Amino acid sequence: MDSTTMDPTRAFVKSVKRLVVKVGTAVVTRSDGRLALGRLGALCEQLKELNSQGYEVILVSSGAVGLGRQRLRYRRLANASFADLQYIQDNFEDGKACASVGQGSLMALYDTMFSQLDVTSSQLLVTDGVFMDQAFRRQLSDTVNSLLSLRVIPIFNENDAVSTRREPLMDSSGIFWDNDSLAGLLAQQLNADLLVLLSDVEGLYSGPPSDPKSKLIHTYVKEKHQDEITFGDKSRLGRGGMTAKVNAAVSAASAGIPVVITSGYAPENIIKVLQGRRVGTVFHQHAHLWPVVKEVCAREMAVAARECSLRLQALESEARKQILVDIADALEANESLIKSENEADIAAALEAGKDKALVSRLTLKPGKISSLATSIRKLADMEEPIGHVLGRTEMADGVISEKVSCPLGVLLVVSESRPDALVQIASLAIRTGNGLLLKGETEAKRSNAILHKVITSAIPSTVGDDLIGLVTSKEEIPDLLKLDEVIDLVIPRGNSNLVSQIKESTKIPVLGHADMICHVYIDKLACMDMARSLILDAKIDYPIACNGMKTLLVHKDLSSNSGFSELIKELQHKGFSLYGGPKASTLLSIAEASPFHLEYNTMTCTVEIVEDIFAAIGHIHHRGSAHADCIITEDDEAAELFLNKAHSVALFHNGRTRSCNGAHSELTAEVGKPDSQIQARDPVGVEGLLTARWTFKGNGKIVDGYEVINQSQKDLLLKA
Repeated sequence: MDSTTMDPTRAFVKSVKRLVVKVGTAVVTRSDGRLALGRLGALCEQLKELNSQGYEVILVSSGAVGLGRQRLRYRRLANASFADLQYIQDNFEDGKACASVGQGSLMALYDTMFSQLDVTSSQLLVTDGVFMDQAFRRQLSDTVNSLLSLRVIPIFNENDAVSTRREPLMDSSGIFWDNDSLAGLLAQQLNADLLVLLSDVEGLYSGPPSDPKSKLIHTYVKEKHQDEITFGDKSRLGRGGMTAKVNAAVSAASAGIPVVITSGYAPENIIKVLQGRRVGTVFHQHAHLWPVVKEVCAREMAVAARECSLRLQALESEARKQILVDIADALEANESLIKSENEADIAAALEAGKDKALVSRLTLKPGKISSLATSIRKLADMEEPIGHVLGRTEMADGVISEKVSCPLGVLLVVSESRPDALVQIASLAIRTGNGLLLKGETEAKRSNAILHKVITSAIPSTVGDDLIGLVTSKEEIPDLLKLDEVIDLVIPRGNSNLVSQIKESTKIPVLGHADMICHVYIDKLACMDMARSLILDAKIDYPIACNGMKTLLVHKDLSSNSGFSELIKELQHKGFSLYGGPKASTLLSIAEASPFHLEYNTMTCTVEIVEDIFAAIGHIHHRGSAHADCIITEDDEAAELFLNKAHSVALFHNGRTRSCNGAHSELTAEVGKPDSQIQARDPVGVEGLLTARWTFKGNGKIVDGYEVINQSQKDLLLKA
């Protein structure tokens, strides 16, 4: 199911007007007890958007006790003597005092955030006992209805400071026992159309979310799931946890109010829920009547890809080559169908108002399919990469070791790249004997789907089309990133935020990169005609290219050169937006770049004047991303200095930075553009997707006691 389209099981959102949103303690506060201001800000922005769209939003917020505990801790520390600090404890047994202190602070924060968004909020504190009073219930409904008619967002919280309930908190006499059950009660009392419970995980899992074997349950069916689920730990500071949320959700759903449990960490999940997208876990009164949809979970996809990769590796070399040839033929045979689906993606992007850079990246230009097919055939003709003996050593008399190339296993590629990247990545995975799970760009979903179908149709049944798995939902990525025992390498292809997010979310090795800040340095002895040609090629040829020029550095001796002035004028005439460093902005009367370290994927670049080649190299080290950098000069000595001192993955002397990719090199295709010093480096082709194993051939001799074996350690010639 594509997460960007409405899930048929979520069609009930079309009739939602009034909703109750409950935000948990783990969402409001960080692990150290302090407020998570970023998450709260994103929550308030969502609620403001819904309020402006005409939705009636009621908020139930936890977090007062945790916030009060943190404030009291600071107060105790501030008033303590040096001697007292040695014995001070952070725990506060009096939760009611914490609630009393924290409630005012929590509401002050909500009031500040909503006021900045031009939204009015109100506070309502309740205890369970007052709900036994029918007059109170009627007055509560009247008050809330009045607030909602004024576009005010009511914020509820249990008044823990004066609540008389004692342990056990959940008993037969309680009307509600925590803010989750309060939210469920309010949803029923106030005739809400939907209840959204925000947690610190994606939804309800079949087991503890940290367990890789746990599966996200998209639709909860009480008869099926109530005895199958193993709950993990509850919230750090709250009373609830997932058990409390499920109990509240089941109660509300039984009363006819749909419920969705989803993550409060994602910035737009409430809006996605109301769009009917498949996020979180839905509870519905009639869920048991819905048709059962067979779901292939993340783990099953990864395991299937591994099993298929093992069968692929077992084939003879010629059989593996033939698969690539068949894929090339299939692409050419289905070119019209592929172009039709690609045009549908382009039309949808234009209708959605996507920017030109994205539409350009999305487009499969004329001749692209033929070019891809040619590259795949070249890849098939390459020397067999699997089982290649990389080194032979005689360890001792009669003991030979060999270092042999072998596949990594299963790759997970999360890509924001153009659709033809799917073809390159899949063909490289097949050539190297790896299984592949690929999440392509959302806007290219139809192009990706048809390309995946064409490619997998060419894979023989003896291997299995699960060798290449297409992940269609972003919501599946967190589950995949937990599978460190099945997936061997993650390759994110996209902006630095995507790379950082993935690195922080997984124990699987990540082949990532930073921003692609590529420099062209014009030295004082440069040929300006050559410089003009290379610079225009480095940017105008394909403005969104990761290896296109982002920063132009110019030697100070050229600042008054007529050729440099003409180049700047030509760039501006061709539609470039130019920003300058401190020196260039003054010299050229252009806006100063802020920040300096910025990757432009449009007709934009930064210009700066530098003292000499050493300043240029220093600028690249401090402001660059070690991707692709170029020097333009007729001075061979300066060129050698640049090539030896700059630390980038690819360095050019009078060459085009756009050459630094698989399609323009002997690699024929590439899977990613990492820039780390200790892993496969940009561009990554066949060799980057292989590792090595060691084989040892002995003569049966063993060590007897303290007998010394003569270690020869002699390198042997490789077999031709």
